[in-house]
Amino acid sequence: MSQREYLIGLLEGARKRADQPLLFETKGSETRARPASAESGSAFSFVDLFAGIGGLRLGLESAGGRCLWSCEWDKNAQKTYHAWFGELPAGDINEVNPRDIPDHDVLAAGFPCQPFSIAGVSKKKSLGRAHGFKDEAQGTLFFTLAGIIEQKKPPVLLLENVKNLKSHDSGRTWMVIRGTLEELGYEVHHRVIDAAGWVPQHRERVFIVALRRKLFGTDIRPDLASLEAYDSERVRTVRLWKYLRDYAAKHAAKGNGFGYGLADLDGVTRTLSARYYKDGSEVLIPQPRRNPRRLTPREAARLMGFTGRFAQLRGFADGEFPQVVSDTQAYRQFGNAVVPPVAEAVAGEILRVIQARVFAQRPGETLRMLEKVG
Repeated sequence: MSQREYLIGLLEGARKRADQPLLFETKGSETRARPASAESGSAFSFVDLFAGIGGLRLGLESAGGRCLWSCEWDKNAQKTYHAWFGELPAGDINEVNPRDIPDHDVLAAGFPCQPFSIAGVSKKKSLGRAHGFKDEAQGTLFFTLAGIIEQKKPPVLLLENVKNLKSHDSGRTWMVIRGTLEELGYEVHHRVIDAAGWVPQHRERVFIVALRRKLFGTDIRPDLASLEAYDSERVRTVRLWKYLRDYAAKHAAKGNGFGYGLADLDGVTRTLSARYYKDGSEVLIPQPRRNPRRLTPREAARLMGFTGRFAQLRGFADGEFPQVVSDTQAYRQFGNAVVPPVAEAVAGEILRVIQARVFAQRPGETLRMLEKVG
């Protein structure tokens, strides 16, 4: 039996069992790998911070992980998360005591994008507000996250943010983030990944995989290189279509970036944003002899990779995630979400790294366990 077959065997065992041993155990200041038992039903454990509607979670679960705890402050996102995963995430992370967070193998966090996004910076500048780490309302959330990491010392971090994170404030924001993680004892690996490799949408995001140096050393590293039937209620009116054209022309003349985008049904769309609920301008669906229309929430879900495969993973036999919030909130949530198949691909690399470390550290015990399940 190969190492991969062994791990797959774990997943086919008892996924829903309550007891979840960690793959890594901490004794004093030493963190050691501990292979999962055949009864655990999971390849690794994780917590889901700044969870949104669970895009990172779906990717990690599909790679064999089991979520032990989640946190998301937005009430509408909490509703969706509860409907999809059967648990209500904790609220404001600033009010969470790190000691109340279960020990885990992987800490996943899609920490807030707005302080570092191009649109967010532009909006804050126009309002005369600070941005990035100078924004007291949101910029300090990374440091809250860093405090949790410092106390919990998870072996692996999986962080996601907007592409602009690396260039924000002439690179100083990224320098602080990377430097903080390195100071906390992690080897930091990152890559900007375009979701167009998995879904028909250009959506570039930076994924950060950080490995605890005391456990993994410096040699082990990750290798990071359908639309439903038309809905007449969402057909764009002549007035709005003219407005979008005129508004785009106005901003183009000023050198601004606003515009609308007609989707190539055989190609790749522009990025779906959290503001899509306003007019759907970035992804409009052409219709013969009719004005373009925006996506339905279900189409937005599919464009974001929340497909039947992931819905069935969560036990929805019909292959559809239920919508439990308004269309406006659904558009917001999908526009802010992590694309699950991209998260799944990154999680696969994390699984490979964990597998390499677990099987390298205690081969005798691992071989005995292999004999038990083989």
